[in-house]
Amino acid sequence: MNQEPVTSLKGIGEKTGALFRKLGIETVDDLPHDYPRGYDAYEPPTLIEAAREGEILAVSGALLKTASVRRFKQVELTLASVKDKSGVMQLTWYHMPYLRATLKMGKRFVFRGKVVKKGNRLEMEQPEIFSPEDYERVMGSMRPVYGQTKGLGNKAIVRAMEEAFAHHEIEQEYLPEELRSRYELAEYNYALEHIHFPADRAELLTARKRLVFDEFFFFLMAVRRLKEKRQDQRSAFVMHHVEAVDELEVHLPYALTAAQKRTLTEVQRDLESGLVMNRLVQGDVGSGKTVIAILALLQAAYNGFQGALMAPTEVLARQHFESMQELFERWEVTKQVVLVTGSMTAKEKREAYRKISSHEADIIVGTHALIQENVHYDKLALVITDEQHRFGVGQREAFGQKGAESLKSLADIDTTTLPHVLVMSATPIPRTLAIILYGDLDISVIDEMPVGRLPIKNCVVDTGYRDRAYQFLAKELHAGHQAYVICPMVEASEMIEAENVLDYTKLLRERLPGARIEYLHGRMKGKEKNKIMEAFASGEIQILVSTTVVEVGVNVPNATVIMIENAERFGLAQLHQLRGRVGRGKSQSYCIMVNGSDQDGTQERLDILNRSNDGFYIASEDLKLRGPGDFFGMRQSGDLEFRLADIFTDADLLKTVAREVDDLLKSDPELAASEHEALKERMERYVSQGYEKLNL
Repeated sequence: MNQEPVTSLKGIGEKTGALFRKLGIETVDDLPHDYPRGYDAYEPPTLIEAAREGEILAVSGALLKTASVRRFKQVELTLASVKDKSGVMQLTWYHMPYLRATLKMGKRFVFRGKVVKKGNRLEMEQPEIFSPEDYERVMGSMRPVYGQTKGLGNKAIVRAMEEAFAHHEIEQEYLPEELRSRYELAEYNYALEHIHFPADRAELLTARKRLVFDEFFFFLMAVRRLKEKRQDQRSAFVMHHVEAVDELEVHLPYALTAAQKRTLTEVQRDLESGLVMNRLVQGDVGSGKTVIAILALLQAAYNGFQGALMAPTEVLARQHFESMQELFERWEVTKQVVLVTGSMTAKEKREAYRKISSHEADIIVGTHALIQENVHYDKLALVITDEQHRFGVGQREAFGQKGAESLKSLADIDTTTLPHVLVMSATPIPRTLAIILYGDLDISVIDEMPVGRLPIKNCVVDTGYRDRAYQFLAKELHAGHQAYVICPMVEASEMIEAENVLDYTKLLRERLPGARIEYLHGRMKGKEKNKIMEAFASGEIQILVSTTVVEVGVNVPNATVIMIENAERFGLAQLHQLRGRVGRGKSQSYCIMVNGSDQDGTQERLDILNRSNDGFYIASEDLKLRGPGDFFGMRQSGDLEFRLADIFTDADLLKTVAREVDDLLKSDPELAASEHEALKERMERYVSQGYEKLNL
C-alpha cells in the first residue's frame, strides 16, 4: 500500500492536494479506491437531426466554411458550422482562437460535446475535436467521471488516477482460486484498475462484479462474526415488566397501531428473556419507531439500568432529547435524560460525563460522541441505534462494548456480556435481503402508519413544470409552511448534466425574492451543517436546498413540500426516504419529482412512487425493475454505504455471496487453512480499518 501523500504525485502541488483532501483523498493509495461515480461512453456519431438538448454526443461531418473568431464584450468566441446528411449544427469554443488554423472549410471532423439550446436552435459548446480516424480508435471506450469539487475538474482527477496506478503496488490475491473460478471473478488488481479504465462495457462489468462480490463478502463475514459472538448469550441485564411504562403508553397523545404494539411486545419479551437482545425494528418513514425506543429505554431505566439512543446527526439527537424531556415532564416521569454531542462545549461534556458515570442520568441520547473513550456508563443495559446503516457494523459493536465496560461495577458478572441491542431502520429492504444483511439480528416490522396521518400527495413532472412548482412553493411559504428542494449534485460538473445545490440556491433566491433560502451539502463542516439544519428545524429558514444529506437526520413537521430535481438519478428506495422528510405534521404534504430525462423506462420507475406511499411495496417493485446497467451514472441506492454494491441491483449476487460465506465459515470458521491465509489477513485489515467504512 502506498501511503505517500497525494502531493508526491507528479503535477499535484499543495494547492491541488488540498482540493483532493476535500474529496477525502489524502494518500496515493486513496485514489484507486475512489471509484468513478459514472462513465462517459464514446458512442458512434449521432445524426444532427437526432441530437437532443442536454445530451453529450458526437456528430460527424464537413465544415461549411473556415472557423471565424469574434469578440463579444470580454469573451473571444470561435465559431464554426458542421453539416451531415441530416442537417447543420453551430459549434462554439471560448477563448480558443488558434482553432481557426485547424478548422478549414470542407475538412471532415468528429465533434463531441454537450448540446445546448440557443433561441430556437441546438448548438454544441466547447466540443472535443477528432479526425474520423482518431475517433474510430476511441469509439466504444469509457472515460471515468469522478466526484469533483470547485477548482478540481474531471481531467485533473483522471490524470492523477493514471499517475497513481503507475505507482500502485500489486496486491496479493486473497480470494481462493476455486471460488474465483466458480463465479468467473476477475483477479483483484485487474478489477481495481479496470473499474477506472475499462476498454469497454464488458470490461467494466467484469471489474465491477469482482469488487461488488468483495464488498458483500467482507461485510457479511463481519456480520456473521458478530452473530457467532452474540448467539444465545446469557444477559446480565434481565428485566421485569414495568407498570409505569404501560401507564405512559396509555397517556400517549395517540394510540399505538397494532404493528407498534406487536413490535413493543417482541422487544419487551427479549428484555425479559434472560438472553441478550439483538433486534432490528424495520418501519417505514413516519411509522412510529421512536416511541418504541422511548418505551424500551424507560423499561431499562425503571429496572435500575441505563439506556442509550444514538442518532446519525446532532439535530436528530437533539430532537429526540427534547421530545423525551417534554414527554417525561408532562407525565411526571422521574427518569433523567442527558444529551451528548460533539459540538457541546468542554464544560457541558464534562457535566454530561459526570451524570452518566454516576448514574444520575438514566437515559443518554447523542451521536457518535456516545462511544468516545471519555464516556463511562454505569450498568448500560440497552443501546439503540437509529438508522443503523449510517453507523456500520463496527460502530454498533464498539457501542455495545461500552455496556461490557459498565458491568465492571457489578460483582460476579461475566464482563464480556454485551447489552441489549435495538436497531431502528426506515430503509424498506425486502425481508429476504434484510435477513442476509442483518444476519446477526432478529427482525420486527412496523407495517402500518399511525391513524390520522395524511398520505403525501405525489406528482411526477417534466422540467417544463418548474415555473408552476415555484408558484406552488411561494403559496406554501405564504401559508406559513416550509419546503425542501433536493439536487443530486453539490456544484456544476463538466460532464454530468444535473441540477446542483449552489446554482439552484441562487436561482431560487432570484425567483422567490424575500424568501429565506439556504443550502446544505455533505462537504460542509459539521458545525456549519448543524447550524443550517437547526435553523431549518426552528423555522428560520423557509426553503432548504440540499443534496441527499437530509435523507436521514431532521424532523420538521412544518415542512409540507419536497421538490426533487433530476428524480431519475436516484433509486426508488432513496426517493421514498427523501419523500419521508415531509408528511410529519397535521397539514397536507406534497412531493414533486422532476424528471429531467426522456429515456425509456424512467417515467415507469417514477410512476411507482407516484401511485404508492408504501416503502415495502416500492422496494419490491424497485427490485423487479432493476437490471444490469442501472448502476451506470450516479449511485442508485442509499441503503447501505457500500462504494459500488447496490443491494437491489445486485440482489442475486448478494444471495450468492451469503451462501459462500456461510459455507466457508462452516468448513473453516477460523480461516486457519493455508489456502485461506491471504483471505484471513485481508479480513483482519478490513476489521482493523473499521468495517463500517466498507473500505476494501
